Amino acid sequence: MTAPVVFRTVDIALADGTADAYFAHPDDGAKHPGLLLYPDAFGLRPWLREMVETIAADGFAVLSPNIFYRSGRAPVLPMPDFDIPDAHNTFFEALAPLRAVLTPDKAMQDARGYLDWLAADDAVTPGPLAAAGYCMGGRLALRTAATLGDRIGATASFHGGFLAADDRPDSPHHDAAGITAQLFIAHADQDSSMPADQIAGLEKALDAAGVRYTSVVYPGAAHGFTMRDTPAYSEEAYHRHLRDLLGLLHRRFDAE
Repeated sequence: MTAPVVFRTVDIALADGTADAYFAHPDDGAKHPGLLLYPDAFGLRPWLREMVETIAADGFAVLSPNIFYRSGRAPVLPMPDFDIPDAHNTFFEALAPLRAVLTPDKAMQDARGYLDWLAADDAVTPGPLAAAGYCMGGRLALRTAATLGDRIGATASFHGGFLAADDRPDSPHHDAAGITAQLFIAHADQDSSMPADQIAGLEKALDAAGVRYTSVVYPGAAHGFTMRDTPAYSEEAYHRHLRDLLGLLHRRFDAE
């Protein structure tokens, strides 16, 4: 299914302020399953809008929030110029204090607000919602599923990092027992933030919790493979991710 979509930027009132967000859904007057789509650390930008609209065109109501709204509206920081040496590191040095404000507790406080907004919109089907994310957004998506249980029916993580890091309180494997959603997790095989031992650790935690999941490694893919505006982008891996994400969502929600 590909359909014309309605896109708009929305403001979401939360306990700590107002989060700006992208929102898109099919332009057909019907209700569709809702998806909370967490961006990567580079945040909301034209490429994220394209991704939101692409997923919405397949039959979903997609909300992608500015997770750093406490520090300003998107773009909170401009995208780095990757032709400049060390631009990537400079960006993440500037981002560090913004990320520090988004504590695990604050992130889940926000998640409840995003889901409440999504569930209340006229374009969204009643019932469980979905969550998905990229890079740090993949970790947030899995933590949302673990924290909010039955509110989340399906969850996907793409090139998520530190998903089974024992020394990180926001590592979702700590709370795998809370997950009732169907999961799809795609790792990059060239990703220092999610090495093979962490992949195995995550799968062990999910198995112990009885979670229904698919965990795959995309060969030849780097961390960030879905992001066309970064050097990590892989056209092949991006389209595979779309098939995998949409397949998960249709399997979970088409029967409802």
